[in-house]
Amino acid sequence: MKRILLLSDTHNYWDPRYADYIATCDEVWHAGDMCSYEHAQRFAELKPFRAVCGNCDGGDLRRLYPEVLRWRCEQVEVLMKHIGGYPGHYDLSARKYLQELCDEAKEGARLFIAGHSHILKVQYDERLRLLHINPGAAGLQGWQSVRTLVRFTIDGAEIKDLEVVELGTLNIEH
Repeated sequence: MKRILLLSDTHNYWDPRYADYIATCDEVWHAGDMCSYEHAQRFAELKPFRAVCGNCDGGDLRRLYPEVLRWRCEQVEVLMKHIGGYPGHYDLSARKYLQELCDEAKEGARLFIAGHSHILKVQYDERLRLLHINPGAAGLQGWQSVRTLVRFTIDGAEIKDLEVVELGTLNIEH
């Protein structure tokens, strides 16, 4: 069983509360646009860390983190890409990876994680038989009104105990 902290679009902002939320988890996953090598190092120092680069990430982060990451967590096949879209509206750049995921992982649970939109969304895709999660944006940059991250548990082939954490509004943080 693994407890996961998932965040995206921190855009060079470190909220001191990240460490508190990370402490309750086994792993940290970041869906891109960290925009800070130092913050990537901080995440990695706290817990095992997986990340993809986003469209705003510079060369140092692009050398460390791929555009697309696929792995198995417990019995769940996970695919993460910063620009990915969502069920019924997947980005063209994500479609081939989603097809590969579905072709190769015919049985069992599948999870697709994307960031970029700054829109929190958790939706099951009936057609592809996978759960899609976009944790919204945890940083201060963007148009979202509420900063968010997501915590959840992967237990075998089950994705459960999903919790949305609201970090406050952009107006309060400025």
